[in-house]
Amino acid sequence: MTPQFHPHLVNGPTGDPGVYVDFLFARRALLFDLGEITRLPPRKILRLSHIFISHTHMDHFIGFDHLVRIFLGRGKRLSLFGPPGFTDRVGHHLAAYTWNLVEGFPEDFTIEACEFHPDGKVMTVEFHCRRGFRGEAERSFTAGNGVLLEEETFRIRAVFLDHRITSIAYTLEEKCHVNVMKNRLADMGLPVGPWLTELKRAVLRGDADAVPVRAWWKDGDESSERQIPLGELKRHVLMIVPGQKITYVTDALYSEANAGAITDLAQGSDYLFIEAAFLDEDAGRAAEKYHLTARQAGLLARRAGVGRVVPFHISPKYAGEEERIGMEVMAAFAGNPAATEQGKEEPHVSGENMVYPGGSGVQVRGAGTPHSRMGRRGAGAE
Repeated sequence: MTPQFHPHLVNGPTGDPGVYVDFLFARRALLFDLGEITRLPPRKILRLSHIFISHTHMDHFIGFDHLVRIFLGRGKRLSLFGPPGFTDRVGHHLAAYTWNLVEGFPEDFTIEACEFHPDGKVMTVEFHCRRGFRGEAERSFTAGNGVLLEEETFRIRAVFLDHRITSIAYTLEEKCHVNVMKNRLADMGLPVGPWLTELKRAVLRGDADAVPVRAWWKDGDESSERQIPLGELKRHVLMIVPGQKITYVTDALYSEANAGAITDLAQGSDYLFIEAAFLDEDAGRAAEKYHLTARQAGLLARRAGVGRVVPFHISPKYAGEEERIGMEVMAAFAGNPAATEQGKEEPHVSGENMVYPGGSGVQVRGAGTPHSRMGRRGAGAE
């Protein structure tokens, strides 16, 4: 199956954190964290509809001003999610500028800032460009089971992590892939056509099998239609398989609570983007800074049974040693015994499991670990 979502690191494994997720079948994208984004061309920035911020340390949020500058006068709406206190921080950023010239803009630009609280409450504030970005339209809702965004084809879930402050990890879950087997459609005497879009939507909505689906078509000047139970179409003409899952984890202490939250969130992910700030020989320093080591990142990826792990947010002290970080992640991910001894022995890593695609950083595929759901479908999320 062709994957709908294409993720990549914005700044590579050692630059500011940020994962850009492009939609294959729509001019749209999502972003996890908002570090430096000048590497993204404006056309890609303008595809963004939602941005999910782990926390507001400078390297995770410094791209905000550049983002606003690109969006001004574009007539778009952009939603940003972050931890408690996030709406105030967005408001303070915007209030730092003078907006006396924006009333004449031909189109408004709206920012919706949303802050997620541990009790599940999400508080939102709107900022409209043509009204000088004053905070207004405050409202709130409850994010059941950590679901911050739910759309027809996917959802975003979040969990809280301890980074001495609150840091949020996110996962993007595609609900499923719905594919039509055209040969079986023909066997039922049904044509392809626009009605199949509504059929797929009925599946994604979770409609009951007894719900009738209207199949309609034209043959010359003649119009025809049939009402067919959804369950019958699911049995005979549809192939429904699990969708993609992409998880983003950064800035977290390696603790029992954090490890449990991360592995639960990332379970079965096709991609796990996870920080690997330090080598395990510097585990003490990592703990002081409330960050993960490469070994810890690999162990968490293995425990979560992910298909591929992408380490990033590597400390500048390891400049030029990205491959060493990747090897330590891989050793733990693959279950190499050396990884259980804090890297005292040089781990053996199969070269076929190390991938260095342009712009994406070091990627590590599982070897002997559970395959991703995309892999089981026979089409990896390449």
